[in-house]
Amino acid sequence: MELNNNKTAPIVQEMDKNQLSLDLMHRMRLTGMATAFEESLTTTIADTMTPDAFLSWLLSREWDYRSAAAIERLIKSAGFRYKTYPEQIDYNINRNLSQNKMERILSLDFIKQGRNIFITGSSGTGKSFIATAIGYHACKNGIRTMYANMSKLLGTLKVAKNKGTLETELKKIERCRLLILDDAFLVPVDAKERPILLDIIEDRHERKSIIISSQLPVDNWYDAIGDPTVADAVLDRIVHTSYQNRTNWRES
Repeated sequence: MELNNNKTAPIVQEMDKNQLSLDLMHRMRLTGMATAFEESLTTTIADTMTPDAFLSWLLSREWDYRSAAAIERLIKSAGFRYKTYPEQIDYNINRNLSQNKMERILSLDFIKQGRNIFITGSSGTGKSFIATAIGYHACKNGIRTMYANMSKLLGTLKVAKNKGTLETELKKIERCRLLILDDAFLVPVDAKERPILLDIIEDRHERKSIIISSQLPVDNWYDAIGDPTVADAVLDRIVHTSYQNRTNWRES
């Protein structure tokens, strides 16, 4: 599509048509397309394209804009504590995590399979960093994710139960294909939190994935949950479907 550069052409009328097109694009919320069209008016990019190619370019720009906006919404709604990307992981640090293992994780097959990941180790070994990096990568691949400190989440859900809004909050969690529970079991789970934790685990069992990071080894989670019956039910549903990594991690 060629822009009319003839100085004798009715420029005002042509510009009015362009402005009308831009106005309609904005009204239809075609922001990416409108931005691209505005660029074409101030450059010669359209001169190098056929009408079909120009239309395809406009549509591609709109698609890219919407995809980027969707990813930003997923990242924002996930509630990450900080920004972390897989590219920032230093594999030279000795934390029992090879680049090959991480690349397998970043294929996100564990999410497709409804499996879990446990990342355990002492403070300062990068557990939260790695869990968040996986979460960011999942969001960038269109996977709805939720990040939460486990103790704070259970506390919030206890309040929701008292207000009669627990089911609503649990449905928000259930809609997420990936749930990241950070700093898990640092605070023992109390009697009111146990059935809530079991509900979360039961809803996700072999359907949706959980990443759990904890300073406590997996063998100590039983005691942290407290009640033997609940502990058996929770661990039976997550341990046998997990990948584990001690960072000095575990997929299930």
